[in-house]
Amino acid sequence: MSEIIWTQVALDDLAGIRDYIARDSLYYAEKFVDDVFTAVERLEQFPESGRKVPERNDQNFREIIFGMYRIIYRLVRDNVYIVTVVHGKRDFRPDG
Repeated sequence: MSEIIWTQVALDDLAGIRDYIARDSLYYAEKFVDDVFTAVERLEQFPESGRKVPERNDQNFREIIFGMYRIIYRLVRDNVYIVTVVHGKRDFRPDG
């Protein structure tokens, strides 16, 4: 069983998305965050279940597509590091 570890960047990304949604609906903002955490839980049992990130030539960078968002994570041994949560139209640029 893998351990899920949220990076501060990913938590900040999620908070920004929540704040954006909350401008229209606090209920849906909180629901979105809850649903993202629920979607990520499957990685405890199935850490390789996400697809490989197209921008990276690295088997360890994977993503879950969640609505219009990409939950990008990295596998390191038995740990799953949630790296970022970005809108699906954005490329993942881990180096800047």
